[in-house]
Amino acid sequence: MAAPERIAGSDAPAPPAPPACWTVHCDGTAQPNPGRMGLGAVLVAPDGTRHMLSQDTHRTGCNNEAELRALQAALRMLRAHGAVDIDVRSDSSILVAQMNDPAAAPIRRLAPLYDEARALWASFGAARLRWIPRHRNGEADALARAALGMAPKPPAAPGGGRGKKKRR
Repeated sequence: MAAPERIAGSDAPAPPAPPACWTVHCDGTAQPNPGRMGLGAVLVAPDGTRHMLSQDTHRTGCNNEAELRALQAALRMLRAHGAVDIDVRSDSSILVAQMNDPAAAPIRRLAPLYDEARALWASFGAARLRWIPRHRNGEADALARAALGMAPKPPAAPGGGRGKKKRR
């Protein structure tokens, strides 16, 4: 299995994917957490054709499980479309870290799901999984939320809206 990559730096744009590669953004949500799980993914074929996934799992689980199930659903869609080379991006640092290190012991309850995801992952030729900041995964997030009948999150305030206010 090719080791997934993580892009360092919160605003570093991911390098472009190889020309024959499918590009995927995936995201999962649990509302509340834990709660109902929605999955979202945007798959872009090498020719630029876009395929969307917005799915209610009709199950309850935590946000980490939703992220993992979103990856699995995206991988299944990629297989169905005959994809070989893939570049997957997720804003879940836990998902990327767990997939990056197959020897890492995931949360026991999620171990069978990680085993399944790794088996799907190994079925691709060249495959990369990279972390991206949450604000660069908005479309997949909106699809995951829409699966549960929720509106998209409003855009983040400039500067991320975190931290102390600057004094003038």
